[in-house]
Amino acid sequence: MKNILLILRREYLVRIKKKSFWVMTLMMPLLVSGFYALLFWGVFNSREVQRVSIIDESGSFTQKFKDSEKVKFEYLNLPLDSALGRLNQKRTDIVAMIPKDIVEQPSGLKIYTGKGVGFEIQGKIERIIQNEIRNVKLSKAGIDQKILEDADVDVSSKVVVVSKEGEQKEQNTLASTVLGFITVILMFSTVIGFGMQVMRGVIEEKTNRIIEVIISSVKPFQLMMGKILGVGLVGLTQFTLWITLTLVLTTVSSSMLPSQQIAKAAQEQMSEMPQKDKDKIAKKVEQTPSDASKVMAFIQSAKNLNIPLIIGCFLFYFLFGYLFYASVYGAIGSAVDNETDTQQFMFPIMLPLLAGYLIGLMTAGQTDNKLLFWASIIPFTSPITMMSRLPFGVEPWELILSMSLLVISTFGMVWIAAKIYRVGILMYGKKPTFKEIGKWLFYKG
Repeated sequence: MKNILLILRREYLVRIKKKSFWVMTLMMPLLVSGFYALLFWGVFNSREVQRVSIIDESGSFTQKFKDSEKVKFEYLNLPLDSALGRLNQKRTDIVAMIPKDIVEQPSGLKIYTGKGVGFEIQGKIERIIQNEIRNVKLSKAGIDQKILEDADVDVSSKVVVVSKEGEQKEQNTLASTVLGFITVILMFSTVIGFGMQVMRGVIEEKTNRIIEVIISSVKPFQLMMGKILGVGLVGLTQFTLWITLTLVLTTVSSSMLPSQQIAKAAQEQMSEMPQKDKDKIAKKVEQTPSDASKVMAFIQSAKNLNIPLIIGCFLFYFLFGYLFYASVYGAIGSAVDNETDTQQFMFPIMLPLLAGYLIGLMTAGQTDNKLLFWASIIPFTSPITMMSRLPFGVEPWELILSMSLLVISTFGMVWIAAKIYRVGILMYGKKPTFKEIGKWLFYKG
């Protein structure tokens, strides 16, 4: 145990003191938050005004198009060819041609531009024409729009889970699903990321022949376990710093977002709507809980989940899932001379991880899904898929069975990896096959 702790300490300190570690640790959150801030700055600070010319042959859309800060409309009583001439002369940016039979042929609308048109402006033009056509058709059919508005209601429900003992507990499906997604993604990314670091570390030491000196003082198993635990601790440190710094920087950049411009953009969007749609939205806003109350309701429903159990299980499945796959990555690193040679061995490892990831995301909330059930029991996929099931509730015997199989399989995988590791770390200049690696398991000594 002493040797394992010494190797763990060495692996941790060697990597934590590297300049590249701190550069990547600090640069990643800066890049994420910088991209986030630049994106919103570009969206809300674009001052280019688009000039849109309307040719309305139907005569039904007079005064329907309202100017905004970014879009200026003008009505042209000109032939299409003359209007396109203005387009070529840069006197206008967009020409919208509304034909006479637009009500009968809504697809007849044509938008001409010399340098492309943004999705936002195209949608704005289409939305105005669509609303007016709808009003015309409703009037012709003699349908009272108020009846349609009153019939448009929102239905909400509450999910109540009834236990075998008859106990009832309200469940928020959204909170359970979100928590399941987050834990699945975290588990998948950490297992792969940390496992790859173990493999690269083994390959690096083997290539530099450092391994020959180290192996003279410690047993191969101790060396492998110390490296796995040390690299895992380094990766966990970096992952924790990434999350903390990203949250801080993203919060700061979000506070700098021009909220007045967001409100103005929302007002412009509302100004395009007919009065009846504005009244309808206002009515829904009154009947809809505020954002603050929604957040409080979400937090309260999340508190109803068994958070201590979920956190405890996450730590358990992370620990044994990482040990399970990191030992495999370490064995692969010991069997090859460079990272290029690992490609033939990577697919069998990535397949169950990717399968568990996809199953966990695609079947979240489907508590009776047989595929999800077996994937949460089988050790190759259980560290990922069980986390998507836990927020919705899992029978105790299923959890115990899954954990037991994972623990047994992890010890078995570590034993197999150690057998491969002790032979592979001293072999050079030869690409081993699966058959040859299988023989290493039975070597004695």
